Amino acid sequence: VQLQASGGGLVQAGGSLRLSCVLSGRTISGGTVAWFRQAPEKEREFVAARRENGATYYGDSVKGRFTISRDSAKNTVSLQMNSLKPEDTAVYYCAARWPHTVLYRNANEYGYWGKGTLVTVSS
Repeated sequence: VQLQASGGGLVQAGGSLRLSCVLSGRTISGGTVAWFRQAPEKEREFVAARRENGATYYGDSVKGRFTISRDSAKNTVSLQMNSLKPEDTAVYYCAARWPHTVLYRNANEYGYWGKGTLVTVSS
């Protein structure tokens, strides 16, 4: 299983970006795909997750601004980020695990990770 994240970049505060995570080797069926982020000198933080059954979960700091979605045909999970703030600046990682777990907010629960994509929000 491989995950390929893309879509990061530089954006001004208040702007939007869309990250994509393409899965190869396995579909999301029965599992969960999540986004985490890590800012310099900070711990990896849960951002959002999507189960195969459509359930979505968000970290408190991104609720109402970020939306996680799935494109089954492309085996892709995307993260639409709106109203970006400077504190959203981080390297964003997508991760996957099978089966789903109630501990989906814990990065240690995920066995598959993509390379990060950098998001920089300027003030």
